[in-house]
Amino acid sequence: MPASSETTAAPPYDRDVAVPLGGVRSSYPGPSAHISRDSSLAWWRRVLPVIGSHRAIFFIGIGLSFVSLVLQTLVPNMLNGAINHDLLHATGGLTRDVVRITIVGVLAGVTGIVSRHYVYRVAYNVEADLRSLIYEHLSWLSFSFYDRVQSGQLISRANSDIRSVQMYSTFAPLIVVQALIGVVAFGFMLSISAPLALIALVVMPILYVVGLRMRRVMFPISWITQARLADVATIVDENVNGVRVVKSFAQEEAEINRLADAAERVAWAYIKDAHLRAVWSPWVQNLPQLGLTLVLFFGGQMVIGGHLGIGAILAFNAYLMMLQAPFMMLGQLVMMGQRAKASAERIFEILDENPDVHERPGAFDLEIRGGAIDFEGVDFTYANGSVVLEGFSARVDAGETVAIVGRTGSGKSSVARLLTRFYDVGAGEIRIDGTNIADVTLHSLREAVGVVLDEPFLFSISIFENIAYGRPDASRDDVIAAARAAYAHEFIEELPEGYDTVVGERGYTLSGGQRQRIAIARTLLVNPPILVLDDATSAIDVHIEAEIFAALRALLAQRTTIVIAHRISTIALASRVLVLEGGRVVASGTHEQLLATSPLYSEILARSEEA
Repeated sequence: MPASSETTAAPPYDRDVAVPLGGVRSSYPGPSAHISRDSSLAWWRRVLPVIGSHRAIFFIGIGLSFVSLVLQTLVPNMLNGAINHDLLHATGGLTRDVVRITIVGVLAGVTGIVSRHYVYRVAYNVEADLRSLIYEHLSWLSFSFYDRVQSGQLISRANSDIRSVQMYSTFAPLIVVQALIGVVAFGFMLSISAPLALIALVVMPILYVVGLRMRRVMFPISWITQARLADVATIVDENVNGVRVVKSFAQEEAEINRLADAAERVAWAYIKDAHLRAVWSPWVQNLPQLGLTLVLFFGGQMVIGGHLGIGAILAFNAYLMMLQAPFMMLGQLVMMGQRAKASAERIFEILDENPDVHERPGAFDLEIRGGAIDFEGVDFTYANGSVVLEGFSARVDAGETVAIVGRTGSGKSSVARLLTRFYDVGAGEIRIDGTNIADVTLHSLREAVGVVLDEPFLFSISIFENIAYGRPDASRDDVIAAARAAYAHEFIEELPEGYDTVVGERGYTLSGGQRQRIAIARTLLVNPPILVLDDATSAIDVHIEAEIFAALRALLAQRTTIVIAHRISTIALASRVLVLEGGRVVASGTHEQLLATSPLYSEILARSEEA
């Protein structure tokens, strides 16, 4: 999935338009900034605008963290004074110094707790923003993107990859602040003993070189780990959604083996990651201990020689630990950074995708005057090179119902997808009431053209909400009226909770015919002026189909309708039939005319009846 280097404007999302299922608005306001579209920038600079949108809370958290660490650096120096003056010289100010140290320590703890609260708040807000941005972008992308991308990959990138970026955005600023405090601690060390402070820094250049080397070796395995986790998510997603197919072919063991193989590949990546950590982490963690050993040796000699007080050496060791803390966490930071970089680049592969179908500058809302449709010399080829339509031309008059018939793969369903601009034509034009659909807004076009697919998708919500999906503000009477028109009301009333019954995932707790009737009701409730029935009654019993058609006839008389048909009963709804072959119309006429004049039409119907 190659990332696009083209810099384009962020998609025009309008959060005031969309209302969540059930009509309840979320308290989450949505991201206030977008990822930078400049793919030449470093990954963290592209994420920076999202983090910057929370800069007030972020700077409060980082600022308080800095204050907390500054207060911590005061404690060893105060301890040094207390030991050298109060204990060794018995000045009598021990109680006063203990109270001071206690107050400073409490203040350091309180500011540290508050700073962590704000930093983590920013981190989780950034995570929510990134997840929202990905979802919004996915909703903006064209169908061609989903034709070539596995859903499990998308799920992985919207979850584990985002979490990696979020964790790094949490810990990296804190470690940077701690590194700055290390500079302050080093200043105190210089004030205590400059030679001893320089001895403590002997191992720091070595740590820097080790950190650079560690970063180079960790990035590839981080990328591989995230990619293989996405493969596992894909297999799980396919098995959950396709469980009926798996069981019907008794392929449970094969799928378990496939998942086990994918899990083994993930395990190999984790083991390799652990091996690299085992090799490099001890260097990062133990080199600072060498510095501590040197300090204890030379500092001890200075104490014995009377050049340094006992309190000073204790304070010096405390400062040394503050100085070493960032380096001790360097290994973890490097590993998290490389995983965050790999995850961010996988996220950018999605966010850098641009839709094939987009609104032209100056696009205007479609106004339906009658609903006449014209296909003029339409060519269409899918991304895999499959040519579907070549020179397809047809007209559907306003208020007319036309059936499209053809062999499997002749392009019948593609006509419906092109009419709603799920895909764009390769050549030619599609016009509604004389207006090229490429010149109008996608929202107005898809409001005007209602589609009932042959594979209806239902959400895991109540039947009422499923029917009201296109009109969340619809009244119960309107929903029931649409259900009655689709002959769904009777079976819905027989369900345990009627219209409030929650269907299983994809609606599989209902029969195929029941799902299709709910899908028809969902489209009828929106009441579009143009209707496309893409083999919408294929799973419905012939007797129920006849009842639905009896109700549909009155509705179809008021709108322009295209019926993608296989059954003779479905074709009977149409006043005219178009026969597709080789990507173009080869015959047109009424059902009776075509039976008498088109052998191809008779052959298609005969095969359909046999099926």
